[in-house]
Amino acid sequence: MDFLDRFLRLPLEQLPFFLVTILIAFTVHEFAHAYFANKFGDPTAKLLGRVTLNPVVHFDLLGVLLLVIAGFGWARPVPVNRANFDKPRLMGTIVSVVGPLSNLLLAIIGAVIYGILFGSGVLGNIENERVATAVMTFLPMFSITNFFLFMFNLIPLPPLDGYRILEDVLPPSISRKMQGIEQWSIIVFLLILIIPPLQAVTIQPLYLFASNMYMDLVGLVIELYRS
Repeated sequence: MDFLDRFLRLPLEQLPFFLVTILIAFTVHEFAHAYFANKFGDPTAKLLGRVTLNPVVHFDLLGVLLLVIAGFGWARPVPVNRANFDKPRLMGTIVSVVGPLSNLLLAIIGAVIYGILFGSGVLGNIENERVATAVMTFLPMFSITNFFLFMFNLIPLPPLDGYRILEDVLPPSISRKMQGIEQWSIIVFLLILIIPPLQAVTIQPLYLFASNMYMDLVGLVIELYRS
């Protein structure tokens, strides 16, 4: 077990909660992309069975394994053909942004539930220690992870949603130039993920900010509940 604890990114006892969190976060994120793409007239995702909340069709096994082991990973991207949209740039932007927004919504839901449980005293009155521990482990992890995914996916580097949003909102002439350097941007993105000093000034501040967002929202909910 000690070996597994060192091998995995998280303590072994927290791993099930993390997997459930990622299961929900990734599934809802990709479903949001697929749903709105289909809604706007692109049937590509629907024909591939992606307009669903079934996590099996959205998961990439290697991406999930790397996420658990190395701390970064990915789901199976939803294919989008913007040529099928009546307004490709506007609708493309919406399709890209709803993924991160779905994670923001999940994060808010998790924080609000925790704040209500704590503010109402329900959490403190749970007699089963295992249940109480599970709630106090899962909800903060769920909320902070989704706050982080919301911000992380808005980074304007490929293959993240932030890059696709930037492509759609910038003038076409600039977007075409961006495509020429896209391969180098991907390298920069990978370097940020794997080099600790770069993580320290990019990924870690995002996670800290996500934690602060969670604590501030929970504190607000508790204050409103008790007022």
